[in-house]
Amino acid sequence: MYYEDTIAAISTPVGEGAISIVRLSGPEAIQAVGHLFSGKKSLSEVPSHTIHYGKIVDPGTGRAVEEAMVSIMRKPRTFTREDVVEINCHGGLKSVNRVLELVLDQNVRLAEPGEFTKRAFLNGRIDLSQAEAVMDLIRAKTDQAMDVAMGQMEGSLSELVRKLRRQLLDTLAAVEVNIDYPEYDGAEVVTSQMLHDQSVAVGRRIDQILSTARQGKILREGLSTAIIGRPNVGKSSLLNHLIHENKAIVTDIPGTTRDIIEDYVNIHGIPLKLIDTAGIRETDDIVEKIGVERSRTALKKADLVLLLINYHDDLTDGDRALFNLIGKTPAIIVLNKTDLSLTVSMDEVDKLAKGRPVVQTSLLNEEGVSELEESIASLFFEHGIYQNESAYVSNTRHIALLKKAKSAIADAVAATDQGLPVDMAQIDVRRAWDILGEIIGDTVSDSLINELFSKFCLGK
Repeated sequence: MYYEDTIAAISTPVGEGAISIVRLSGPEAIQAVGHLFSGKKSLSEVPSHTIHYGKIVDPGTGRAVEEAMVSIMRKPRTFTREDVVEINCHGGLKSVNRVLELVLDQNVRLAEPGEFTKRAFLNGRIDLSQAEAVMDLIRAKTDQAMDVAMGQMEGSLSELVRKLRRQLLDTLAAVEVNIDYPEYDGAEVVTSQMLHDQSVAVGRRIDQILSTARQGKILREGLSTAIIGRPNVGKSSLLNHLIHENKAIVTDIPGTTRDIIEDYVNIHGIPLKLIDTAGIRETDDIVEKIGVERSRTALKKADLVLLLINYHDDLTDGDRALFNLIGKTPAIIVLNKTDLSLTVSMDEVDKLAKGRPVVQTSLLNEEGVSELEESIASLFFEHGIYQNESAYVSNTRHIALLKKAKSAIADAVAATDQGLPVDMAQIDVRRAWDILGEIIGDTVSDSLINELFSKFCLGK
């Protein structure tokens, strides 16, 4: 489908920079910018995929308001499969907004969030999983996360899903033929066995894809990592060492950190959202009490906990309580201040750790941090990150749909095992086929499409 209206938006981040880009897409894109552009050639006559220097002129006053480089890309060889124009102007807030205002006066409307990518999807340029990968690429915080998004944007997941759907469709077609045109009395038995075998094969392939889901989701969304411990055990120092920046205030005074401090860091290709919490203890200080409560909340939401214990101090009831607070959340115990003499009971620490990794550090002497990073990586990627990162499935929606498809396939297998009529198992196979289609957008509602693209940034 092709739209009759033309849209425009600023496609670069808000703020000062070398350049800003105003992007247009639609049937009037070239004509609209042509009314504003003053250069050596008319934009309506220039070849596709060329860039041209000139001035952006206010038609009302005839005054030049900007120097610009204008890129012309004619359909269908564009991202949206429509005519696309990009105006590269100076990167000031005022200049780019002035250009956008002039563009919107040319019978052009402001694009909705994600509308360029939505048009690319609806015009058949990309499927839904590829469209979602566009935002994953923008939000990627590590090279590995970027590689996963790039692979999915290029169709790695789409191809896997399409192969599975073709396999299911071929099976359904064969079943229909055998039911409608049986050549012998045993056709029902043969058809049931074929349906069973094909369903089992598809189920195994879905299992293989889902086996990467946990790691893929980590690469896409990162690990929310809470740094907890009693006051003055080195939590803020650990945050500063991991992010290589003195972001958190470090003093010898217990209770210095009163609020949650967050930052992202790349640990062996894994994005971590580090949360430096206030020391958890009983206190009469109202402000510190609020910080402690926020620390408890952050702990409940964490994907990973780094529990700091003082190497040069006996375990306290507060330390023991923190071990209990962790619950079943993945955690690493960090024994800090090894530059001082050993006082803590290692036997009790090992007992409370319950098999969790224990790493010794001296943040004062910058010792043990690399071992901690290795421990974090091996905890979630025991065998390392795959060389073919595109094999990961990382999107929560995709994972949920794959699980639903797997359940439908399991129902089909169960139906054939129980000797139920083939057409009953066939219903489950068709349901799996429809569910897989939702991943790439072949069988998806308009409301879901609108919801997904509303989460995109403006101008993308």
